[in-house]
Amino acid sequence: MDSAPANACDEEAPLVADDVQSLAPKNYTRDVHILSSAFLLIFLAYGAAQNLETTVNAAGDLGTISLGILYVSFMFFSLVASLVVRALGSKNALVLGTTGYWLFIAANLKPSWYTMVPASLYLGFAASIIWVGEGTYLTSIARNHARDFNSREGTVIGKFNGEFWGMFALHQFVGNLISLALLSDGKDGSTSGTTLLFIVFLCSMTLGTVLMCFLRKTDSKEEKGPAVSSGSFFSSVVSLSKSVITPLLDIRMLLIIPLIAYSGLQQAFVWADFTKDVVKPALGESGVGGAMAVYGAFDAICSLVAGRLTSGLTSITFIVCGGLLVQAVIFIWLLLKSSITSGVLGTVYTLLMAALLGVGDGVLNTQLSALLALLFKHDTEGAFAQLKVWQSASIAVVFFLSPYISLQLMVGIMLVGISVSLLTFLFLTLKVEKVFSTPNS
Repeated sequence: MDSAPANACDEEAPLVADDVQSLAPKNYTRDVHILSSAFLLIFLAYGAAQNLETTVNAAGDLGTISLGILYVSFMFFSLVASLVVRALGSKNALVLGTTGYWLFIAANLKPSWYTMVPASLYLGFAASIIWVGEGTYLTSIARNHARDFNSREGTVIGKFNGEFWGMFALHQFVGNLISLALLSDGKDGSTSGTTLLFIVFLCSMTLGTVLMCFLRKTDSKEEKGPAVSSGSFFSSVVSLSKSVITPLLDIRMLLIIPLIAYSGLQQAFVWADFTKDVVKPALGESGVGGAMAVYGAFDAICSLVAGRLTSGLTSITFIVCGGLLVQAVIFIWLLLKSSITSGVLGTVYTLLMAALLGVGDGVLNTQLSALLALLFKHDTEGAFAQLKVWQSASIAVVFFLSPYISLQLMVGIMLVGISVSLLTFLFLTLKVEKVFSTPNS
């Protein structure tokens, strides 16, 4: 006779426990660790492969043109990426996005126009959703963490971005050390070990994809998907138009775009021109991995430090100005020095330049993400979509121009990019600070 009440108690107990657990604040640092580690495993493979594209697949400029196609595709798909992320949820978008990187590495096992071009086009789509998903997910868990633990939002965003970008930057260090260990220069100028290298990279990407599946879904609106009434085509077009155009009507976004574009330019310069015209003449093709490992190590260290120092707009301003100044010194150095020094001194110069370029990249990665998260709280997906649209557009420009213009001209373009982006960024900070300092009437 007492069995029914006993069963009722047994059924109610888990519900009470779940209610208590749901009231306890979640520690989202676990998800930051998982997200950072998954991106490290995926991009140590892709980043090292990208660095080698212009040298390993040099015949007919296959590597350079494939990367150009990739970033043009990335740019166009970034226009709709925010809608895809909202529909799928940021976690699902992250998992789906990994498939494009896997296929791109697989295509490098049999590189040809018939394998590299389709893989590059699909990777453009995958990259757009994985990066918009990353920005949305990381910002969401940072805000949830700050809310649950009564912490300052700007500090938590800076800390989470610092850890993510620090771990992410390590992909250059780890991936290029693997390249350095497995590749060797042949006597006839060829490179051996590429097949084994890409198989190792595929294994690393598979582990990263599996790890991504262990992320928890956030409780924010992007995980729930958009509210669709009747699914009409017209409403979809209107929604897409708003997601693309609305951020461009904001003067703050217009002032950030030059800095975003420059961040893409300097990354592509390292991948396309620095490795081909500076590192390879000084260290050889097998030395590209070593130089890029140094680049990645300093990128990682700077990302961690810059993230820890970020607390608001003022700190972002000083850190960004410092990073741009460091890179400007390198570009002026390259502009004034027409030939690359050989020998030990040439090796030291090349590795020092790689280190300082990594410092600048670490600054731009962490501070742009923190800046967008702070200024565009009500349209995080749209803001990060704009980040990838303009970054990928500028990267594509460099890859398409690289075979046809000299190193000196490219360096001149970099210096112009620094000047314009610094001026607009400083104007933005003055404008935003003025708004916050003006008393309410």
